[in-house]
Amino acid sequence: MTCARAACRAAAASAIFAALLFGVFTAAPSAAQQGAGALLSPAEVERTRAEKKAWIALNMALAPGEDERFWPLYEAYQKELAQVNLRLVRLVEAYGAHYRDNTLTDELARKLAEEALAIDEAELKLKRSYLPRLAKALSARKAARYLQLEGRVMTQVRYELAANLPLVGDVRPGIAGSGKK
Repeated sequence: MTCARAACRAAAASAIFAALLFGVFTAAPSAAQQGAGALLSPAEVERTRAEKKAWIALNMALAPGEDERFWPLYEAYQKELAQVNLRLVRLVEAYGAHYRDNTLTDELARKLAEEALAIDEAELKLKRSYLPRLAKALSARKAARYLQLEGRVMTQVRYELAANLPLVGDVRPGIAGSGKK
């Protein structure tokens, strides 16, 4: 496979994965904003996870023997990351519900902002806790590469969320605590 073909394959896998991942993270917020049920089935969520794992495998280029050390760490990281991501989904659901119902007060906005910061801190803490384990199982360069890949995924998710969620300042006037009547 030529470098150009490899780059195209990686870009295509990345684009497909980003679209699927966006669906996982935004299904609940969209449902909350629209008052609908979950938009992705368990099978779709599982397919998304498999796509991510394939994308990671493609981009990690693990040497023989490294895979037995890497994949158990990957699975453990994903399990812990899922808890952080669940907090993010719940945060966006809560924001979507308050936005939809026009009930976002100053106090609720402060609480949601604090939870957003706590989620960011939890994600950073998780990465910090896995770096030494990854560097012990792989080289430090490959450990850093894996964290870069995870960072790219989360950056894409955060971009999509930012692009699709209304700003707090865009809340309709006339609710208690909004400072506007």
